[in-house]
Parts: sequence; C-alpha cells; structure tokens
Amino acid sequence: MNPNTLGAALVRRLQRCRAADGEAGMATSEYAVGILAAVSFAVVLIAIVKSAAVKTALTGIITSALSVAS
Repeated sequence: MNPNTLGAALVRRLQRCRAADGEAGMATSEYAVGILAAVSFAVVLIAIVKSAAVKTALTGIITSALSVAS
C-alpha cells in the first residue's frame, strides 16, 4: 500500500471517530475522581459496619435466627 494512501486512510478513520462521538470515554481526571469517590464510599461503609451499633444489631439478628431454627 502506498504510504500516502495509508496516511489518508488513517486521517479519514480518525475524522470518522471524532465525528461519531466526541465524548466516548472518560478522561484520566474523571477516572481519578471516580476512584476517589468509590474509595471514600468504601471507607464510610467500613466505618459503619465496624460500629458497635451495627455489630450489636447483627449479633441480635443472628442469635434470633439461630434460636428460631433450633
């Protein structure tokens, strides 16, 4: 294939991709913000699950379920 033809084909392909959807994916900064939000949410969930109130409630539910089963 002629290098000029190949270059023209690549330019046409790039133009079609740009015209199809200019917002096809997230930018690196958007990934960073998304990951930061997910990690923050996980930290909050871990703090809630490790709290004394949740442990007491879960223990009560499990004890109740086991006492009904026996």
